[in-house]
Amino acid sequence: MTKPRRRDARLVAAVTRAAPTGLKVADASMSDIVDALANGQVTATALTDAYLARIEAYDRNAPMLNSVRALNPDALAIAGKRDGTRPSARRPLAGVPILLKDNIATGDRQPTTAGSLALEGARAKGDATIVNLLRNAGAVILGKANLTEFANILAIDMPSGYSSLGGQVKNPYVPTLLDDRGIPVVDPGGSSSGSAVAVAAGLCTASVGTETSGSLLHPASRNGIVTVKPTVGLISRAGIVPIAHSQDTAGPMTRTVRDAAMLLNVLAAKDPLDPVTERQRRPADYTADLTRDAMKGARIGVPSDPGDPLNDPYYGKLPPDGARLMAEVIKVLEDLGAVIVRACMPTRGWIAGPGTGMAVLNRNPLSRDKGNPTGSPIVFLYELKYGLNLYLRDWATNTDIKTMADIIAFNEAHADKALRFGQDLFLAANATRGDLSEREYKSARAMDLLAARTRGMDAYMNRHKLDAVLFPGATGAAIAAKAGYPSVMVPGGFVSGADGKDTPDYPLGVAFAGRAWSEHKLLRLAYAYEQASNMRRPPPGLAPL
Repeated sequence: MTKPRRRDARLVAAVTRAAPTGLKVADASMSDIVDALANGQVTATALTDAYLARIEAYDRNAPMLNSVRALNPDALAIAGKRDGTRPSARRPLAGVPILLKDNIATGDRQPTTAGSLALEGARAKGDATIVNLLRNAGAVILGKANLTEFANILAIDMPSGYSSLGGQVKNPYVPTLLDDRGIPVVDPGGSSSGSAVAVAAGLCTASVGTETSGSLLHPASRNGIVTVKPTVGLISRAGIVPIAHSQDTAGPMTRTVRDAAMLLNVLAAKDPLDPVTERQRRPADYTADLTRDAMKGARIGVPSDPGDPLNDPYYGKLPPDGARLMAEVIKVLEDLGAVIVRACMPTRGWIAGPGTGMAVLNRNPLSRDKGNPTGSPIVFLYELKYGLNLYLRDWATNTDIKTMADIIAFNEAHADKALRFGQDLFLAANATRGDLSEREYKSARAMDLLAARTRGMDAYMNRHKLDAVLFPGATGAAIAAKAGYPSVMVPGGFVSGADGKDTPDYPLGVAFAGRAWSEHKLLRLAYAYEQASNMRRPPPGLAPL
């Protein structure tokens, strides 16, 4: 269950202050906010106050979205210093309040916890590289967003958006919880759930989340916002609590495609602390050439062939309203001049190759599959111990926790609070050597690349001469993530119903995936679709204050 929150005096005070005149912060784009700051129509302090008021009204009180795990105690002070600096080419985000997922290190008074009780109060020795970039661009770090604990690598069947420290994030479109278990009727997507909900609900201008496989795309889809899951190596991971360095990346979460491009401009930079960024390829400006006619002539792959229904994992299992929505999306793309290529992906491209998974016994007391072995990716579990131990050694301060084994021991000693859903994945990861020397790990990583990249995305795009592949929601997250390739999620429309229950409408996004370093092309395609469809609608019941 979500823990009760103590009200911050600054939040209460913020509610009594007036929101910026003429600027609807609840749904304003970052572009509009930057323009208002640049023109002197609003100050960073007034903007920060307005978001603090909305956090108090909607995150801490009904419907208690619980998307913001903790506020930066220095946010208003930082905003005050930004009041004299307007956005410019050198400081493009001057005065813009940004939330960070709580697995991104900050070297200030904010803890970096990954949502874990074991890391409550733990701080970082310094800012993650991307936090340095945001500060240098003038952003106001508003606070830390809640998340699925350890980015959803702690326990099998842990609900999206739940952490033992932060409680349960709610979907702002359907904020109802199941009475018997306190689990959302419609989940908020994970693991960057708080980051996505906060953007959708207008609690910040934009946020930064992370993904290993679907953790940006899934919550963006479920909350009707835009995200870029970049090519691995475009954005530094230094200072981010890891799962698997083969696939980990951070990414922007925004209300529009242009906003995502603006934020990507700041985040995408080479970093000697993350050597994989040395091969980075990027344009000078991701916002350049975002035009309504970018879809004309583009070849868009739809991995669904009515003549091969058994080989259709992406579209074939869509419920009727999801299938209807995707048909409407494809019609929009055709009207924009896209060439739609319908062809199933090779089966070997979406089924995990031999030797890429291992069985982990599901001991989650609230799982419907308790007592049965569950397949888990070998690469995740082997890289987890290796990476997490390095993070705890090199970044974590103000904590007695030094290794993954320490976290496991802490959780066992505080099982009533820390292990509501167990820690089976941590136990499996801790049983590895932790040095990535095992042959099964090396084989699994090679097979992931062969199946997802060489015989999957590369073979499919080469054969059909594609510019992008279109996926419903986050269904294509795994194949792009294993390949290390980018995806851009944009609102596609609304569906209803979950697990046999009637629900209000909630969003379903559409993802454009492509080859390495094709973020600019994907953003252009997503922008053209976004402008033609205009499918984003803010959550109901969260009116301007």
